[in-house]
Amino acid sequence: MSAETLATFPMGGIHPRESKELTEKLPSEVMPTPSRIRLFLKQHVGGPAKPLVKKKDKVSEGDLVASVERLGAPLHSGVTGTVKGVQNALHPLVGNASALVIATDPEASPRSYEPVDWTNFSREELIAKIKDAGVVGLGGAGFPVGFKLDVKPGVKIDTLILNGAECEPYLTSDNRVMVEYPKDIVEGAKVMLKILGIDYCAIGIENNKPEAIEALNKAIAEDTSKNGYNIVVKPLKVKYPQGSADQIMQSVTGRDRPSGVRSSVIGIILQNVYTTKATYDAVALGKPLYERIVTFTGKGIKRPANVMVKVGTSISEVVDYLGGTTPDLAKVIAGGPMMGFAVSTLDIPITKTTSGVLFLAEDEIDTQPHLPCVSCGFCVDVCPMGLEPNEVSRYIEAGRGADTEEFGVDDCFLCGSCAYVCPAKRPLVQFMTLAKNDLRKAKKK
Repeated sequence: MSAETLATFPMGGIHPRESKELTEKLPSEVMPTPSRIRLFLKQHVGGPAKPLVKKKDKVSEGDLVASVERLGAPLHSGVTGTVKGVQNALHPLVGNASALVIATDPEASPRSYEPVDWTNFSREELIAKIKDAGVVGLGGAGFPVGFKLDVKPGVKIDTLILNGAECEPYLTSDNRVMVEYPKDIVEGAKVMLKILGIDYCAIGIENNKPEAIEALNKAIAEDTSKNGYNIVVKPLKVKYPQGSADQIMQSVTGRDRPSGVRSSVIGIILQNVYTTKATYDAVALGKPLYERIVTFTGKGIKRPANVMVKVGTSISEVVDYLGGTTPDLAKVIAGGPMMGFAVSTLDIPITKTTSGVLFLAEDEIDTQPHLPCVSCGFCVDVCPMGLEPNEVSRYIEAGRGADTEEFGVDDCFLCGSCAYVCPAKRPLVQFMTLAKNDLRKAKKK
């Protein structure tokens, strides 16, 4: 294990191999409309959406097909076609989950959108448009953006941070959005600033993304309607897991969020750069969130690419579009290599929060079984939150059942640093996830 691997910083900072060279220079491409889509009724924080359509109903691209009553995000069809009903589909995290199935009409024309002057909308109208469009955090958390921006009276916010770090290895979808849609991101930032009633926004980007930094700086400089807003790009030193909420807030502002409270307590609202572009789409174009750019990469796929796909498209259809997999494919991971989860089939739908799918060859991943904990303490040393993943893993393997709150697992954001440095290659992220589930169940009881 190299000294670089074990390097630590006050707020994290290991250096896994980036492996972004396969796709970081590849412009996003639009995949042909799939034969069907399967929309999970729950792909956001909050309760599941309830279908508004039934079997044999005809729907058009952009139509509202499922709604929520409280916290959550509605669903919209990304295709024109016929509803086949609600069926079970395999979800990479929860197993079988309910999904609304829509068969595509191959003769239908794509829908187009024209921008409007969003500056005339009130704060309430902007929030409503974001909620109605089903926009959620695209960095992975899936929290409904309209609710996050609707800060309660009396909460003092002074800074909006846009997270463009994308420090997870292999993934480059955020980078491509920053390079290809910088003006939309700047406009989306202004929408958020208007809602929050503040004027300062900092866009944090790791300095291994020079194209993105240049594109956003240019968009800011050329913006002729700043309306008093101060939007700046903050280049950041490359380190992992800087893309997590606490780490990027500390890197950009120097502020630390106390355990158990939201970032608004320290005057910050944090959004992902892709989420910000989707916010612009919602208010200026009236376009719901039903498609997104996803990175398909690794040596195990014949043609790595950044692909614009409809939410609900099966991974298998995208793989076919990209030419299939290679003979030395060893593992498929939904998400990044640090925080993602391995999947056993390609018959899994893309969700709003799917940023990438990795096809790792034998020389990219260790497929050997994990060994017992050797009590080296590396996982404790590298944990940015100061937790003890080794103790959690022992608890899980001992049969679970205890109160996991004593381990502080609520503060773990599953960055995978502990698993990366573990010489025994223990699946510490999975152990932490199980502990989090146990804690949630205990709190519900």
